[in-house]
Amino acid sequence: MANWILRRADHGDADDLAACIDAAYARYAARITDLPPVSANCAEEIAKHQVWVAEIQNEIAGGLVMIPEDGFMLIANVAVHPDHMGAGLGRALIALAETESVDQGFRRMRLTTHVEMPENVLFYEHLGWEQDHRHGNKISMIKTT
Repeated sequence: MANWILRRADHGDADDLAACIDAAYARYAARITDLPPVSANCAEEIAKHQVWVAEIQNEIAGGLVMIPEDGFMLIANVAVHPDHMGAGLGRALIALAETESVDQGFRRMRLTTHVEMPENVLFYEHLGWEQDHRHGNKISMIKTT
């Protein structure tokens, strides 16, 4: 049984979500020199987009940002705090994204990852995502549900 709660983020979650995202991406910082500020503007993301958090014992352990686009749902960010990796939380966040996308009428989903994150590419492929194209150091992935 999962020991987390998945819920919509609210404005009060912004700082804790940013800290979680920073922790999740810290392992990539040394090898990815062009990594964008992935935790920037969490409050704005929560206000404008569909943002979910995973909560474990009242602490944010993961997050998901989804943005409806023309004809597909964009998964803009998925992050799991390193203290909670390997427990299935990433898989649960992706499953939530898929369910929400279908419920909102989207059969196609997209996300972008980085060539220097091969473990993430393998993770997404394991969950049924396919590489759509590469542009520079970015890998665009797609899934049809």
